[in-house]
Amino acid sequence: MRIIAGRAKGRNIDAVASATRPTSDRAREALFSTLASEFGDFDGLHVLDLYAGTGAIALEALSRGASVVHAVEKDEPAAQAIEKNYENIKSAQCPGMFHLYTMGVNRFLQDKAQWQYHFVYVDPPYDLDDLDVVETLIQLVSGGFLHPQALIAVERNSRVREISWPDGLEQVREKNYGQATIFYGSPTPEDAENG
Repeated sequence: MRIIAGRAKGRNIDAVASATRPTSDRAREALFSTLASEFGDFDGLHVLDLYAGTGAIALEALSRGASVVHAVEKDEPAAQAIEKNYENIKSAQCPGMFHLYTMGVNRFLQDKAQWQYHFVYVDPPYDLDDLDVVETLIQLVSGGFLHPQALIAVERNSRVREISWPDGLEQVREKNYGQATIFYGSPTPEDAENG
């Protein structure tokens, strides 16, 4: 895997075979095309990558100019791979701030949000129960982690036909990429106005 675009374009991303299931290059490229059409320039964007795995989504956002990029991953070998991958792109001098939180997603979301994120990528293990995914989404809303115009992308196995968006979020689209489907959601208009 490689960084697709931006300052670190072409830099390698190492995976940890036993611990991660990297988002395919095709899905990653389509995801960032969606983000570009949604937000335009990445400058000023705050990005949160939950269940970060290799860190490919977070580091791609950093390469493309996101201002604040946070990755959350509790698996130690995966976290070490993210650190190594970040070191690999540091010389590209991406202007944004990157931080890896080596902890579980629920633990990270228990604290009050220090930042509001414009884009949140949620890519849990496919065997994680749907109720746990919904709980993550609830914590994002209730903890104040979402910018009023935030976009959330949830990657699930394509056998999952739909996900249940909690109060405060609504689905805006979904895209299928073979074994993976990415569901996109955003704050409901009334919640965005109150945010």
